[in-house]
Amino acid sequence: MPAGRYDPPAMTTHARATPPHTAIVGLQWGDEGKGKIVDLLTSEHDVIVRYNGGANAGHTVQVGDQRYALHLIPSGILYPDKACVIGNGVVVDPEKVLQEFETLRARGVHIGGNLKISDRAHVVMPYHKEQDAALEEYLSAKTSGDRGNLSIGTTRRGIGPTYADKVRRSTAIRMGDLLDPAYLRSRLEVVCKLRTAELEALGVQTAPLDPAALAERYAGYGERLRPHIQDTVYALHDAMRAGKRLLFEGANASLLDIDHGTFPYVTSSNCSTLGIPAGTGVPGHAIGRVLGIMKAYSTRVGAGPFPTELDNELGHRIRERGREYGTTTGRPRRCGWLDLVAVRYSAMVCGATGIACTLFDVLSGLDEVKLCVRYRLPDGTETDRFLPDAHRLESVTPVYETLPGWSEDLRDAGDRATLPANARRYLERIEQVVGVPIEVVSLGPERTQTLVDGRRAAALAHA
Repeated sequence: MPAGRYDPPAMTTHARATPPHTAIVGLQWGDEGKGKIVDLLTSEHDVIVRYNGGANAGHTVQVGDQRYALHLIPSGILYPDKACVIGNGVVVDPEKVLQEFETLRARGVHIGGNLKISDRAHVVMPYHKEQDAALEEYLSAKTSGDRGNLSIGTTRRGIGPTYADKVRRSTAIRMGDLLDPAYLRSRLEVVCKLRTAELEALGVQTAPLDPAALAERYAGYGERLRPHIQDTVYALHDAMRAGKRLLFEGANASLLDIDHGTFPYVTSSNCSTLGIPAGTGVPGHAIGRVLGIMKAYSTRVGAGPFPTELDNELGHRIRERGREYGTTTGRPRRCGWLDLVAVRYSAMVCGATGIACTLFDVLSGLDEVKLCVRYRLPDGTETDRFLPDAHRLESVTPVYETLPGWSEDLRDAGDRATLPANARRYLERIEQVVGVPIEVVSLGPERTQTLVDGRRAAALAHA
């Protein structure tokens, strides 16, 4: 991605070919296995871009017997010949980024000029984490009983308060500010007074925040990250003009989108594909392929409605077999049958052109499997439309179709045609209801345990 003068592309009158750029986005409540799919498709692209979220995200990639947990750094970092970009829509915890640097480098992963961080990305500060935890505790204590619990169930990583400061503007700190110690100190002189008062109002007994100490500490982080911090908007456009292929890696998932998810039990960013233009500076029409990722069943972490939840032994079985524990927090995930009403809605919002179905092998051994295809409303009527307002979604009852299960182990299947007949029927029914083809089927954690366009994926090895 060359730096320097920006020359706008020449005008042209002929029709453009389909752009070669791809977006990968979760179609459920997160944890769909996006990291593996990004890793799988990285070989076909040149630049991997994160556009939303922060260290609350966790993408897991397994290479052989090696398992990598990534939070802020794009999954493409495992390829030394690929460029990775943390876009302006991400909220960056500098301390966490540097910790990821150390962990990855200790395992032989190269991090240098191949990673760029937007100077416009907003900074997660320590007081954001304190505020996040304090607000959750306050809401949990003050809104229990008949009024309901208004706590969201956040990861307490300071993500929401950082995005709130971004919108508030006057109290925000951006990555570029860390490179100017005097300017950073002047902003923190004001912000720390406000934050101290806010924390005290939430019942946090703390000494007044020290702007000088914070400025020195974070300016130090900025100096260590200086080689990576730059204007990534121009860098991405320069890369596209040079013929590079971009892969956009979504964090969290569409049903957690601040505008289109199950509000208010959502995250604080636009994690559908609609967040890409704002979070990177790349216009939406530049993306020719949108691959929506969904598990073969449904999971959710934290509070919020979950119509198909199985709070029973079957749900526990799925959790244990699927290793359904948070990459970031270790929290057990709530598990349930696949909700196709929700998946079809997310695919519509994101403009999905294809689907990757992950953790399909987890369902092997069940006598029967169920798909939610409609909701029954309190008045007895039914709808096939998703209800993103949490208080409305909480009142629905799932309407299921029941299909026969399969006992065979799927991990050795050579192509889609060799899957058990009932497993193929399950995939075909998903395609019929959602109206989008399934292009990728994941049969296990490793790269080679994947069917791409119906065929076994070839072994992919890092250089």
